[in-house]
Amino acid sequence: MSMRYRPGRKRDFTPLPWSQYFETMEDVEVENENGKDIFRLYCSGSHGPVLLLLHGGGHSALSWAVFTAVIYSRINCRVVAMDLRAHGDTKVKNPEDLSADTMAKDIGKVVEALYGDNPPPIMVIGHSMGGAIAVHTAAANHIPSLLGLCVIDVVEGTAMDALNSMQNFLRSRPKTFKSLENAIEWSVKSGQIRNIESARVSMGGQVKKCEESTSSPAVSNSIEGIIEEEEEEEAEEESNKKRMKEDDQEIKKESIFTWRVELSKTEKYWEGWFRGLSALFLTCPVPKLLLLAGVDRLDKDLTIGQMQGKFQMQVLPQCGHAVHEDAPEKVADALATFMVRHKFTEFKEGFLC
Repeated sequence: MSMRYRPGRKRDFTPLPWSQYFETMEDVEVENENGKDIFRLYCSGSHGPVLLLLHGGGHSALSWAVFTAVIYSRINCRVVAMDLRAHGDTKVKNPEDLSADTMAKDIGKVVEALYGDNPPPIMVIGHSMGGAIAVHTAAANHIPSLLGLCVIDVVEGTAMDALNSMQNFLRSRPKTFKSLENAIEWSVKSGQIRNIESARVSMGGQVKKCEESTSSPAVSNSIEGIIEEEEEEEAEEESNKKRMKEDDQEIKKESIFTWRVELSKTEKYWEGWFRGLSALFLTCPVPKLLLLAGVDRLDKDLTIGQMQGKFQMQVLPQCGHAVHEDAPEKVADALATFMVRHKFTEFKEGFLC
């Protein structure tokens, strides 16, 4: 299913719809002190344990699209991927509050809104910031029917070390893109997402059309540098002509895309997401799976916990940080095997593992 991109070939960066990967999309209302919050969910399936998927900072539920199609074809399960507060198409009254505590409570409220007093067995799976929120949700017992916990590429020690360079990384990203295709192309060519199919469905959840767009020359040049180097030479002259024409039109249309979430403004919450996370993860009283993109990422608490067999760990090499997007089949394999081994579910009939 994953279409790896190969240099030197004209590639298709057109967006793909959510409906190719999920069965339904729904908005769930949750009561809050100061009104109603509305959470966007993408779902598949109606029987079996629920896989509740929590995305990373700046991403959206759509980062789970390709993974969802794969896991749903392998095991009996239902999938619920949600846009966390201030992300994707979720609309909350207080989008500035991204504290671990508030976000974990959101998860509990959404589960309650979906299933009432009798929730089905739920396996929570989170990537990066979503992994931290999954741990906080489990530790605070916001999901009474919690089956298990899977955390993808988040380790307290590494995350705390990385916080210092995070602002530099965010500053290095283009501020704007001249189209959604342009944003998809950047995400693949910069290595942020190493699976072109996933980028085509998930980048729409990371960027949005600017409300107030101004024609600034920086826009059309923001990513041209990376892209032109990789273009085939024979196509170059033609594409330059076409591009000049497009640029003229762009300035007339002034339809520019920018990031949905200003991650640099969430800095005050970063430490609260990750500090003490390893110890908290180890205290969660359910079977646990940790999936990592690289082997050097265990901190002291986790190393000891691993030696004591307190959780299962798998390293998926050749992946970037967005492991579930880069290698959806490998993540689905690891998760399916883990869930079947713990007798949480069975493989689908006809699926040979």
